[in-house]
Amino acid sequence: MPSKTKKTKRSKKKQRISTVAFIPLLLLSVLFWLLYRSLFQFPVWFDETIGKAIFFGLPVWLYILVSGHKDVSETFASYKVKRGLMMGVAVGGIYGFLAAILAVSQKGAVIPAFPFSSLAFWSEFLWAMMTGFWETLFFFSFVFLAVKVKFKKWSLLSQILLVSGIFLLFHLPNIVIRFQGISVLYQVILLALFALGQALLFYVEENGYTLVISHAIWGMVLLLHF
Repeated sequence: MPSKTKKTKRSKKKQRISTVAFIPLLLLSVLFWLLYRSLFQFPVWFDETIGKAIFFGLPVWLYILVSGHKDVSETFASYKVKRGLMMGVAVGGIYGFLAAILAVSQKGAVIPAFPFSSLAFWSEFLWAMMTGFWETLFFFSFVFLAVKVKFKKWSLLSQILLVSGIFLLFHLPNIVIRFQGISVLYQVILLALFALGQALLFYVEENGYTLVISHAIWGMVLLLHF
């Protein structure tokens, strides 16, 4: 009985530390990421490897180190690989189908034919996978799970909206840099719908592999069609 009591106390202590550490780490991550995206323009390979490893991977590592929260790494557990890959391809296929319909409905949209034989396609897919991994790790394995703990009395809708809002906040600088006029609003709406879908998918599955694959396919669909 005493050992069980000690475990309970340690668990509560780790939970308190995790809720305290979450907000400062998130705010610092937002600040440094916004500065990085506003002041520097590095190649895609740098952003998706070194850049996101620093600004997305490092905060998650610090969070786990400080709080001892193992739920983050559990989202990428080995036993989740098979289901995660299958679900990711299925959901990514749905994303692709919807984007293809949207592309057809838009005047001047490009419908590529069999791009898979192109080395450029697979190069872009590699970067899309890297993007999917770092963003899944940060926004869902870290932020979503931390939101569930810190704001556990909130409704599911409120938690999903908060996570989606954080996702949008991190992506706004890139949208503003790359697009102009009404295209900015269009991209924000598109990204918001994607964030909501990914957040709901993570809530149901809590499987990092699913989100990495669906995220990568979504990115490739946008690249090919738009």
